[in-house]
Amino acid sequence: MRVPLTSGAYTARSLIANAQRCVNLYPEQNPQDAAAPVTHYPTPGLTLVSAPPVAGESRCIYTSTTGRRYEVAGQTVYSVDANNVYTKIGTLTTQSGHVSMQDNGTDAALVDGSSSGWWINLATNVMTAITDAAFYGADRVDIVDGFFIFNKPNTQQFYISNYNDITFNSLDIASKSTYPDKLVTHIVMHREIWLIGDQTTEVWYNTGASDFTFGRMPGVFIEHGCVAKHSVAKHDLTVFWLSKDKDGQGVVIAGKNYAAGRISTHAIEQEFSTYSRLDDAIGYTYQQGGHPFYVLSFPTANRTWVFDMATGLWHQRGYLEADGSISRHRGACHSFNAGRNLVGDYATGNVYALDLNAYTDNGNPILRVRSFPHIGANGARVYHRQFIADMEAGQGLPGDTADPEIRLRWSDDRGFSWGNAVAESLGKAGQYKSLIQWQRLGYARDRVYELSWSVPVKTALNGAFIDMKSGRT
Repeated sequence: MRVPLTSGAYTARSLIANAQRCVNLYPEQNPQDAAAPVTHYPTPGLTLVSAPPVAGESRCIYTSTTGRRYEVAGQTVYSVDANNVYTKIGTLTTQSGHVSMQDNGTDAALVDGSSSGWWINLATNVMTAITDAAFYGADRVDIVDGFFIFNKPNTQQFYISNYNDITFNSLDIASKSTYPDKLVTHIVMHREIWLIGDQTTEVWYNTGASDFTFGRMPGVFIEHGCVAKHSVAKHDLTVFWLSKDKDGQGVVIAGKNYAAGRISTHAIEQEFSTYSRLDDAIGYTYQQGGHPFYVLSFPTANRTWVFDMATGLWHQRGYLEADGSISRHRGACHSFNAGRNLVGDYATGNVYALDLNAYTDNGNPILRVRSFPHIGANGARVYHRQFIADMEAGQGLPGDTADPEIRLRWSDDRGFSWGNAVAESLGKAGQYKSLIQWQRLGYARDRVYELSWSVPVKTALNGAFIDMKSGRT
């Protein structure tokens, strides 16, 4: 029988319900006349683009409206030209933590969550500290209608710059007003400001009023706040964040059309509940191959989860460590620059391109794992005669003498423990008809299979064919 893989990662609170892992693979739905309904493709590898002169945490990659790339690695702010030449333009007072940048076509504003702020003249690349008494620091900067928007940390307030400038008027400040929770962060979408608080969210727009140009959108009130200020990101007309409200936290929210809905699953939320910290989560979005992705990393928990807006499915991404464990993905921030999706390495500051034609992370193997749904026969013991992986084969590297390897392991106690993995060949270069199969796999009442591989070759997985024969009860 064919066993298709139609979902993403879903390891339920009880493994007897579901024990499916999906690591460094993402599902793509096929047309109705395709051989399989869903194909799992490898997530992009990391191709090195540049490295800062001094290694440090990648805190921000930003592409200005003039096309120039800016990076923050550790304390240092760099301007990076098209030849990847780094020019130091400034130093921050902080060494770690997310940095936010935004520009108006002439100047860029930069904030790092402290009471300090800076602006960069895009024509001269000169970086200057903001010394205006009406600047209070911020976690995030955004722009709408020529006004820079800043949150005032640890308050209900946000404030704006003067029009098309990085100067300030002490009267240009307002408070999130519908509910008395603190303002966690904000984001501009569709020329409107979403003020996301500790428990609730409200939307403001440019009313044109003479005293303060922005006002609250009447009748719009969202009873979801935010637990992680840097989890907020947007794609098109949708805002994503890790929520918190008066009833709990740890649900991923998508806000659209003045409403917010849950996009996380029970399995993902159960996973989050095991983390010691949620407030340090970092989120960004990018689009590649027609798949818009929301990437959510948890530094303390050392995990990365990704939501695919094209399919509504989740998968896990990670970096293969030397001890065989999977840590969070190396990308901590993102910018689309010169036709490339660039991410910054949270540990080294290296900048990589997310490359669908790369099958390593800058030379490091990528471990890909896909578990299958429970295979049973209504409680009866059955003999598993054969397992055939329905995969693209024959993509081994030309000149390789060894076969590219794929491993199969299985659990006969519903996913609680696993046997040793058994290796087979994915087929050498050009061996497109290779049959990836395992035979005489024993008896089971309820079995979970899992495929894994880390070879640097092109692969794609449709599912499997399993030949079973009724056995003793």
